Amino acid sequence: MSHKSAVVVGHGMVGHRFVEALRARDELNEWSITVLCEEPLPAYDRVGLSSYVGSWDHKELALAGNDYAGDDLVDLRIGSKAVSIDRESREVTTSSGAAVSYDALVMATGSYPFVPPVPGHERPECYVYRTLDDLDGIRATAEAAGPGSVGVVIGGGLLGLEAANALRLLGMTPHVVEYNSRLMPAQVDEGGGAVLERLVADLGLTVHTGVGTRSIEASDNGVRVQLSDDSAIDASLVVFSAGIRPRDQLARDTGLDVGERGGILTDRGCRTSDENVYAVGECAAVEGKCYGLVAPGYTTAEIVADRLLGGEAEFPGADMSTKLKLMGVDVASFGDAMATSPGALEVVLNDASKGTYAKLVVSDDAKTLLGGILVGDASAYATLRPLVGSELPGDPAALISPVGEKPGAGALPDDAEVCSCNGVTKGTICGAIADGACDLAAIKGCTNAGTTCGGCLPTVKQLLASSGVVMSKALCEHFEQSRAELFQIVQATNTRTFSALIAKYGKGSGCDICKPTVASILASTDSDHILHRQQASLQDTNDHFLANIQKNGTYSVVPRMPGGECTPEQLIVIGEVARDFGLYTKVTGGQRIDLFGARVEQLPAIWKRLVNAGMESGQAYGKSLRTVKSCVGSTWCRYGVQDSVGMAVNLENRYRGLRSPHKIKFGVSGCARECAEARGKDVGVIATENGWNLYVGGNGGQSPKHAQLLAGGLDDETLVRYIDRYLMFYVRTADRLQRTAPWMESLDGGLDHLKAVVCEDSLGIGSELEEDMAKHVAGYRDEWAGVLEDPEKLSRFVSFVNAPDQEDPTVSFDDSGARKVPVLMGMPKFAGSTSE
Repeated sequence: MSHKSAVVVGHGMVGHRFVEALRARDELNEWSITVLCEEPLPAYDRVGLSSYVGSWDHKELALAGNDYAGDDLVDLRIGSKAVSIDRESREVTTSSGAAVSYDALVMATGSYPFVPPVPGHERPECYVYRTLDDLDGIRATAEAAGPGSVGVVIGGGLLGLEAANALRLLGMTPHVVEYNSRLMPAQVDEGGGAVLERLVADLGLTVHTGVGTRSIEASDNGVRVQLSDDSAIDASLVVFSAGIRPRDQLARDTGLDVGERGGILTDRGCRTSDENVYAVGECAAVEGKCYGLVAPGYTTAEIVADRLLGGEAEFPGADMSTKLKLMGVDVASFGDAMATSPGALEVVLNDASKGTYAKLVVSDDAKTLLGGILVGDASAYATLRPLVGSELPGDPAALISPVGEKPGAGALPDDAEVCSCNGVTKGTICGAIADGACDLAAIKGCTNAGTTCGGCLPTVKQLLASSGVVMSKALCEHFEQSRAELFQIVQATNTRTFSALIAKYGKGSGCDICKPTVASILASTDSDHILHRQQASLQDTNDHFLANIQKNGTYSVVPRMPGGECTPEQLIVIGEVARDFGLYTKVTGGQRIDLFGARVEQLPAIWKRLVNAGMESGQAYGKSLRTVKSCVGSTWCRYGVQDSVGMAVNLENRYRGLRSPHKIKFGVSGCARECAEARGKDVGVIATENGWNLYVGGNGGQSPKHAQLLAGGLDDETLVRYIDRYLMFYVRTADRLQRTAPWMESLDGGLDHLKAVVCEDSLGIGSELEEDMAKHVAGYRDEWAGVLEDPEKLSRFVSFVNAPDQEDPTVSFDDSGARKVPVLMGMPKFAGSTSE
């Protein structure tokens, strides 16, 4: 049987989608396909490029079925580049000299990174962020430079932040330079950009907005990046992520029409100026417009597959919605985010104190949703984006208000597009569920929803849950187990490394979710130092440097003061350290003294003096016990009925360093007047004439909760025993980053069940929980003392690996006012802390 011949030039995500679509629809096997893949690897997930960092395993990014094994009608030629096209004879010549004939030619050449003509951009320390080979080169340079070395990303768009995160995962200190006045200028407005900049700065990225790059010059330890504001950054490498350009040179060489701004010009059927040649993905300029996202690229691939089989599909336009999550920062942009539609109204909620920004763009009658921007909290994205163009289910302000009623997935119409990458509607997903697809894997398999960026999966989960399907509690894509189940596995098998745990019980190489979670579990079940060997690479920034990072890249130091007690000698040392290192001091709400403005290389010297004075790390940086706040109690106060200070000191010394799913705070009040605010804490102890009342599950913050009475009239021994059980039960069973209040609410039976477990030992594990706590108490060692005793751990605390004594020139302060404040981009701002 003779076949028509299709030749695909390029084997990226869109080229692969075209092959899949044509083979799936070609029931009569009319077409044979030759795929010319220039890269040494077949199609891989370029959207998830950053996940390659850490695993360095090409196979993890490989797209399913990218080798077309067993399909005789697909000829995949790896490492074969198309060098010329003879349109008259319909023939493509490859880099090996082979000539391949075609009946239809599909151009899927993608795009290339734009590198501005900055003097020095051709230096070997300069990279782009596009392929696996690019990342391999970046990795080699980063490893040679060492942990903490500086990497500069030119470009603060979506890909620029992805690249900065990759540098962070490589252990580097990333700087982002963006010519525009805000980050992600194509996706967020000025208000959203300001919040985003604060959030990423708090997480360790140094951001330079509103500046250009003048030159890249050689320096002693790499390169010096000169900026247009006359500042300079000394770095080990530079990554250009300043946008992309359609890769259309081959088309130009063969005489195909191109758009005014580049791209192979096509009609809405993706046909070029040659009726036998089509263009798909980022290289295609559909009616003159190029699209840089994978979703419209997939649409063009489906259209060409349909056209080759006699269909009349046309490009319907593109959903340019984007959702980004880096280092825990959510950003989402959808629809007419910039409010360019005539008569559009903007509804904005900007809460800088909580680090959230939400904007909805609505029609002039406020009834139709046109678009929106979400920064800091994008949980509403999955349900709001499909509503674009539809009538709103309620008041716009209520939809983005923290206390407003949010629309669930059930409120979406059946024709709402849940998965924009693959064009999957709510009705299609619900139909798949009705036909027996009872988990995410099954829905992905039969609808393709969630198989590309994954941003729609929360909505898919809601649809599953509303249909009565029990959802998986998997920690992340690398572990099918929940956090509680992983805790039991670690404890039962005595597994002591992340690599051993994921090799036996997980898959892949891990991510920003499972690595810190497992690190916490390992610390909860053993007394190894958190920077011990492989443990160090799992930690978040604060734990990695045993200090709380601030908005200008400096750190705060919080010595432990059990119960708020501090000797005069220790106070003198704290004052001398603050004076000698030029630190800003503040008494915190948890009765501690916080020292702000320490550079990373100063931390060991600061802590050496504090440790020598008998002080310990306050663990203000960790998901662990922070403080035990107390009033002066019966020893001083005429109203006190118990020694609250003594009890607070005892409890803090007992539970210090206890790693847990989230931070824990205590309060001990010496009478019912409650001066220590114990009922606003995870564990609150209030004195009575008959002993101690124990309250649990309280917290302040965005969703404050009053602690609830667990038991009353307790003597000292019983109080400590119940707290031991309560804390270890929480550490064992809570989800990742779950505070005690929502954990208690999630328990089947709530407070009554907790009372039965802790006070009545209903599960028969009371002695086991107490033994676990006793093991922790016996094994406790001050983390900073452990660093000072270990030269390997000390070597981490430098701003520049190759110049350990050099100060970070990007750190500066303003001392002109009453308070010392960090200076960011020439503007003084007050330093904030999350230590309490």
